[in-house]
Amino acid sequence: MAIDQNHLRYLMEKLESLPPDRIAEVEDFIDFLKAREQDRQLVLASRNLAHPVFKKIWDNPDDAIYDEL
Repeated sequence: MAIDQNHLRYLMEKLESLPPDRIAEVEDFIDFLKAREQDRQLVLASRNLAHPVFKKIWDNPDDAIYDEL
């Protein structure tokens, strides 16, 4: 995702106006957001890997009645 340079400058101006302890908080929050995104990507990747395996189990004539629920 590309960041508009004007928006980036605006964010930098906001950061520069903060006291150092608040900048540390912003940095911690950015790290938190990055970690959460990594976790989300891991969940999506594992779901995509598991889907074909479970499809073999779920798609069978004996369980077809559950598809109608």
